[in-house]
Amino acid sequence: MTDGDSRPADSPDDPAPTDSAADSVADSETVAAVDDWLARGDDETVRWAGRPRIQTVIPAAVVGAAIAVVSAAVAVVNDVPALALVALVGPLLPAWSYLRVTNTRFVVTDRALYRKTGVLSRTVQRVSLDRVQNSALSQGVTGSLFGYGTVAVEAAGGGAIRFDDVNDPGTVRDRIEGRDDRDSDEIPGTVEQWAAVRDEVRALRAAVER
Repeated sequence: MTDGDSRPADSPDDPAPTDSAADSVADSETVAAVDDWLARGDDETVRWAGRPRIQTVIPAAVVGAAIAVVSAAVAVVNDVPALALVALVGPLLPAWSYLRVTNTRFVVTDRALYRKTGVLSRTVQRVSLDRVQNSALSQGVTGSLFGYGTVAVEAAGGGAIRFDDVNDPGTVRDRIEGRDDRDSDEIPGTVEQWAAVRDEVRALRAAVER
């Protein structure tokens, strides 16, 4: 894999995962699944791993159902049995959309960003973190309501990578930029350091009041 480039590989893809919380955290099971396709170094740590929301299949399912119903109705009304074959296309649309979504993977490590796509073959895109120049988060109306969105990243020297329709995109962006909301409430420094600051402030106050 090279920065900002894609590499196809003729190999079957990962099995379809479940839509659970484990799909968006870097636990041991998720990391093991990532290592099936990601050539991760021994000292490269996974910060986050996820994929698009499975609900993005719904529009394809609606269109597929409409095609199947309309084709079957037209075939019956016009007495053209051959038209009924068109109805078979309907189920193929949501099936292909489901495979596309479940075979898409996004990974953030402490070195790079990765995007894996492909159903019959595999394409992996990589962008080094030290080349990340800008990141942007976008959410539509439904994304704002249901907590999902797209994180787009631009790389220095050209190139870009997108994490489409991911849950909790703000957290994903924080991981990319090296921030972690879990630590946002922690006060920096040790007790001893703050005690020393307190003593300095008291000494300064005493000097001023003399």
